[in-house]
Amino acid sequence: STMTLEVLISCMHQKNTDIIQKSNIQSDVVIVNQCDINKTENITFQNHQNEECKARIIHTTERGLSKSRNLAIANACGDICIICDDDEYFSFNYPETIRQAFQNIPQADIIVFQVNRDPIKHYPQHIKKLNSFDCLKVSSVEIAFKLSKIKEKNILFDEKVGSGVSKAGGEENIFLHNCLRNKLSIYFVPITLARLLPGSSQWDSAKFSKEYFIDRGKFTKKLIGGKIFAILYACYFSLFKYSKFKHKTNIVNALRYMLYGVFKG
Repeated sequence: STMTLEVLISCMHQKNTDIIQKSNIQSDVVIVNQCDINKTENITFQNHQNEECKARIIHTTERGLSKSRNLAIANACGDICIICDDDEYFSFNYPETIRQAFQNIPQADIIVFQVNRDPIKHYPQHIKKLNSFDCLKVSSVEIAFKLSKIKEKNILFDEKVGSGVSKAGGEENIFLHNCLRNKLSIYFVPITLARLLPGSSQWDSAKFSKEYFIDRGKFTKKLIGGKIFAILYACYFSLFKYSKFKHKTNIVNALRYMLYGVFKG
């Protein structure tokens, strides 16, 4: 039997189910909508191949991105889950792409895919098993995982970090790190799943503040377990991510705040 696939979307203040079309969902989906009511609804919709797909929409008054991700995981039932944000457009063939990748690499518990964006993110050119340093470069929208493995090891997103809590985001890096600690294998596959739509996600407001960089230094040291690597990563981040944060601050400040987090955090 084919693996069942489910997209897990975290969004806020949605008034209707337009996000299913806006994100080009072609499979089952769990939508966690942080808003001002608590209720769950189940609907069905047709994808472009006229297959019937199920959407479970959970409206919740809880707040925080990690809480949203965990609620989605708790309500998920697909064999493979794909993490999704509110500013993403999937390619039409993503269900097939993902199934194929998991069939080709049966030992993979988690597969990281490419997501197109502007500025361009550079990815490896080949399939690669990821280590904890590689996992620092992964963003949540690139991640697909075998639900049974995550549940079996009881791995969740850390609700002390993530948008609305720690300024640095990084909840996906800590999540992947916990997967590695639990001996799960993470692979990268150079295939594009989706693209990020222009205009920022609703989760992005705290990005690239002074606190963001300090928190980033703190959790990098915690994850990599040592100052040397954390310093190297801070240098890498301030140089290679500069195009992303240049509207907010310069390289020297970014590096200074991250190092402050590494040494004082």
